[in-house]
Formats: sequence, structure tokens, C-alpha cells
Amino acid sequence: MGGAELLGWGRLCVAALEQRRAEIDALNVFPVPDSDTGTNLLATMRAAVAEAQRLPSGTDGERGRSAAHPVATALARGATAGARGNSGIIVSQVLRGIADATVDTGLTEQTYRAALARAAALVRGSLSDPVEGTILTVLDRAGAAAHRCAEPGLAAVVQAGADAAARALEDTRDQLAVLRAAGVVDAGARGLLVLLDELVTVVTGKTPVRAEYRAAELRTPSAPPESAQRYEVMYRIDGARADLAAELRSRLAALGDSVVVAADGAGGWSAHVHCADAGAAVEAGLAVGRPVAIRIEHLIEDSEHETAGHGGPRAGGAVVTGVRAAADSRPVHDRAARQISGRRGEPADRGVLAVASGAGAAALFEAGGAVVLNADRTLESAILLAAIRQLPHREVLVLPNGALPAHELVAVGAAARDAHRDVLLLPSASMVQGLAALAVHDHARIAVDDAFTMSEAAASTRWGALRRARGRALTMVGTCAPGDGLGLVGHDVVVIDRDTRAAGQTLLDRMLGLGGELVTLLVGADAPDGLADNLARHIGDEFPGVEVTVYAGGQQGDLIQIGVE
Repeated sequence: MGGAELLGWGRLCVAALEQRRAEIDALNVFPVPDSDTGTNLLATMRAAVAEAQRLPSGTDGERGRSAAHPVATALARGATAGARGNSGIIVSQVLRGIADATVDTGLTEQTYRAALARAAALVRGSLSDPVEGTILTVLDRAGAAAHRCAEPGLAAVVQAGADAAARALEDTRDQLAVLRAAGVVDAGARGLLVLLDELVTVVTGKTPVRAEYRAAELRTPSAPPESAQRYEVMYRIDGARADLAAELRSRLAALGDSVVVAADGAGGWSAHVHCADAGAAVEAGLAVGRPVAIRIEHLIEDSEHETAGHGGPRAGGAVVTGVRAAADSRPVHDRAARQISGRRGEPADRGVLAVASGAGAAALFEAGGAVVLNADRTLESAILLAAIRQLPHREVLVLPNGALPAHELVAVGAAARDAHRDVLLLPSASMVQGLAALAVHDHARIAVDDAFTMSEAAASTRWGALRRARGRALTMVGTCAPGDGLGLVGHDVVVIDRDTRAAGQTLLDRMLGLGGELVTLLVGADAPDGLADNLARHIGDEFPGVEVTVYAGGQQGDLIQIGVE
């Protein structure tokens, strides 16, 4: 088999998993009964094929068997990067086994034997606690049968491997207690058999006929899932040192179970864990590299829902990237307490936590009824998480006001939610947007409606800032020099002027040229005397009828922060 045949096999696997997804999902009771193994395998193989299809023309088999390796490598790389769930990462290692075995040739009977053996070793090496009676055992049995096959030719070897996997799949029902209690075979192993059978189809032209495991025949497990962890956390680490994989695996194993840390063979790693502290799992990745494509999902319902008769898996996750510390610790907790001010002692169903810089700005948010987290210095995601956890409210609306990147906010929100608290992070990228959102806050509304109205107010407020350049830099409108006045709309520099006042006036002209009825000027600690008055007069002269409100914010960095509503 060359590259074209391998890519064709990948496409057949996607089609077969689409057909078998519901069946495999219904078998999923280990390691947690979240009914998503088929869905995860399908997503993983789709990512693998998508990566292989991006190869330049000529690497997909047109050069013969020598082209098998780049296609196999692309399949492995795509699967590792796009892996979903424990089973997805394991399947990515099967693909990597094929890639490692086809470095010098296509897929032959010899290289296929080597591929299965290599895959089995990679899978076991990537797990912190290998469990028999699962996909691991089935992969081992397939590899052993392929190795023992005396009949020559690739067709005989792949058939022997697939048939052995089918027999081993049946045996999983009696090998693992949770499967035996549920009366099912292992879901991940059923997915592996799909891949092996589709390889038989490519090589022989005949698709093996296998038993169908119908959901209607399954019994509900009498025992609770072996994992009592709340979150499934997955992320990718690009460019991590190979010798740090064991360290990451050990760190994650200390936090939870179902730990997999696997490589794609091209410098990329994928990590997976079921744990109670999603933030700590992300921190473990930060200790060895830069986590990206972070995915956090709930595994189980909270105890209140289960008591009410709504037990079972809860869907819904968060896809985030590049998160910094989100774990709870006593030093972080104490720092958060020192930075919080406002009405945090009131027992109420809903509270608003606003991040603010400057005493004046903090006072404005406190006057609006918010608890304020001081961000005069750089705010860490761990501090924000600790601040949310300190609030007594069951519902917390957070106005981040641009203090943290969006990907960190998503991870903080996911880690902050628990059985006793629902957290909604609102899209306020600046303090003026946060003030606009707080102005329409209504505790009498239900949380979703309140959050929507506040988010709408923030999003409809155009914001900008007047700053002074600290050094020479290249911007989208040219090069600025130290001391230049910079006018920004959002995060983009749109005005550069040696005269700061002139820069502010030009910035207002740009922002109000699109319309507006109300302008808020939040004056920073380093704003020159008279600057705010000058800009307010300019608005009155050039845009009569526009209302102007000036507040002393006291923030660092922005001389003036501007909001247009």
C-alpha cells in the first residue's frame, strides 16, 4: 500500500465510523459512561484525514510506495492534534505506529506487523495506568495474530489481525468488571475494529461482516462509574521536549485518572485526564510547555442534579488555548482577598464581579453594585478564579474589562463553575464597556436575560484609548516614536501624532464619524491637566448634540479611555 491507498483507508474509516457512531456511543461505559466514544473516534479520524488531504500534490501516492510515509505521518499528526477523548488519543498512536513503520517503504506484510507492535508499545507507554479488557488488549491480540500469520501477503496478515481483534472484542465483556455489569463490550475496542476491518476492505476488496452491538440490548450498569472525576481536560503541547512527557504524565496522574500523554512523532503532544480540578490539569501542562487547543468538558452531573433525578453525563465543554495558572491555592486565595473590594459580604443569588484599574474606576463599579477586583498590577487568571470562588453568590456575572485574554477567561469560567455556582463571563474588553454593561444590570431578571442584556450593552459600546508611546514600534498606520500620542480603536492603533491632544481629537473624529449619542471619557492617572476638558470641548464643537460624561478613572496606561454609545 502506498500513500493513496492509506488516504483512501482513512476516508473509509470516517465513513464507517459515521455509520457505527451511535452503536459505539451506546457501548461507552468505561472509563466513564458519557456515551461519546464513537463521536470522539469519528472526530479524531476526520482530523487525521483533513491533515493528510492538505499534503501537496504528489505525496498521496503518485510517486508510489515511497509516498506512504508522508501520508501516514500526516494522518498521525492530524489525529494527535485533533484527538477527542481517551480513545481518540489511543487511535492516534495506532496511526503513528503505521507512520513509524513505513519510513522506508509502503505498508507491506512486514511493515504492518511492525506497525501493530509499535502501536501497542506507544499506546501502553502513553498511559499512566493501562487497563486490560479494553482497546489495549484488543490491539495486543491483533498484533500477535498478525505476527503469527504464516500465510504470505499483506491481505492474509491484515485479515488475521482483524479477525483476532473481533474475537478479543467479544472477550472484553468478561475481562472488565464494569463491562460485565453493563453486559457490553469495550467501546474503544469496537472502534479499533472498525479501523482494522476497513483496512481489510482496502487490501482485499471485501468488508468483514461483524456482529452489531445494539443499544437496545444493553443493560444499565448497576455500579457507579469507576471515575468520580468531574472534568475531562485535553490539550496539545507543541514543541515539548520528549523527556518531559513522563513528568507531565506523572503530574496528571496525581490529579486524576484516564491519563494519556501521547506524541505525534513530529514534536507535538496531546494530553488527556479526568480530574476534579481542571485548572490544575492545565497548570501541569504549563510546567512542561505551552498548552494550546485546551478542551474542558463536564463528565458528570453535580450531586444536586443527580439527587433530583437528572443524573448522568452532562454535555457542554469549552475550547480554549494558551491558558495560564487557574488552580486554587492558599497564597492565590489570599492575594485575591486583598484585591477585592465592594459588596462581597451580601448573601444574594447573583453578584457582579468587575475587574478595574484605578481608584476612581473602582469606585464607579462599586457604586453600580459590583464587587471589584483590583487590576492596577498585572492580573493573573488564578487571582480571578480565586476571587470568583470567594463570592457568596450562586450566580456570578464577571466583567473582565480587558484584563485577561479571551482564552484564559474561558478556562477560568470552566474551572469556576461547580455544583453551587454558575459563572458567566461577559464580553467587556474595556472598563468603559464594563460600565455600559453595569448600567443595564437588573437583578430582577433571570441570569441568562440579565447577562444577555449586559453583553449587548457592552458589545454596542465602541471603545478606544489615548496613550503615549513608550518606545519606537511599528503599527498598522506607521512607526511611532517615544512620546508620540497614540489613538487606538479597540486594540488597533489608528492615529499617531506628536501632539497628544491632536491625536485625541483625531481619534474622536474617527470614532464619532460612525455615529454616537453618548461619549464616556475615563481619565487616567497620567493624563495631562486639561486634556479631558479639551476633548470634551472638541466633541461639543464638532458633534453638537452628543452627550459627554467625564470620570476620573485613575487607571495606568490609558491617558483617556473612550466609550461611544
